[in-house]
Amino acid sequence: MNNTEFLATVPLFKSLDAAELARFADLVREKSYPKGSVILFEDDPGDSLFLVRDGRVKVVLVAEDGREVILGLLGVGEHFGELSLIDDQPRSAHVIAMEESTLLVLRRDDFRRRVEASPQVAWSLLAELSRRLRRADDKIGSLVLLDVPGRIARMLLDSADEGGSPLIEKPLTHQTIAHLIGASRETVSRAMREFQDSGWISTDRRRIRITDRAALDKRAQQRL
Repeated sequence: MNNTEFLATVPLFKSLDAAELARFADLVREKSYPKGSVILFEDDPGDSLFLVRDGRVKVVLVAEDGREVILGLLGVGEHFGELSLIDDQPRSAHVIAMEESTLLVLRRDDFRRRVEASPQVAWSLLAELSRRLRRADDKIGSLVLLDVPGRIARMLLDSADEGGSPLIEKPLTHQTIAHLIGASRETVSRAMREFQDSGWISTDRRRIRITDRAALDKRAQQRL
């Protein structure tokens, strides 16, 4: 798949015609990052949009004591850095490669020139920002209103919905889940064992399959 074909699969660009996709493909440049490398640091200047061409990255906040909170896990076809295309502000979080990854980088000035020539890109960006804002609202609500098992249930359901399958393809360690929902790894491991013993999920090589969606959905709605 060349870059033009790849961009056609990215929600931000899929509404564009072939000629416009080709123009964007000419503007992007590929960059590769080894596993564990920092792609962006919080407070770095924001001058580019990044698209995940291959691999997986995490968007994180790191406290002074080293504690990590994962804001999001991004795989192939997903992107980050879009806020800086609009407000020219520094990066709001670190982005780290969870595995060897290849990214497409699009400079802000190039993006803005194409938006001026093709306004439908701006509408696609607004739709994507709206979707992410709604997801952030849902996550905040879960953190405030649900206990740890409820947060895990909600996260598993959302992950399955994103992939359109009961099998969650993105490998999720208990530590990663803990960083995503603001809990300890031990508490996450205990809840996951309970979910497995109850027949709600099954696991194989860090991949999780939802086997009783109704039960998980019910658990995700139990408020504190």
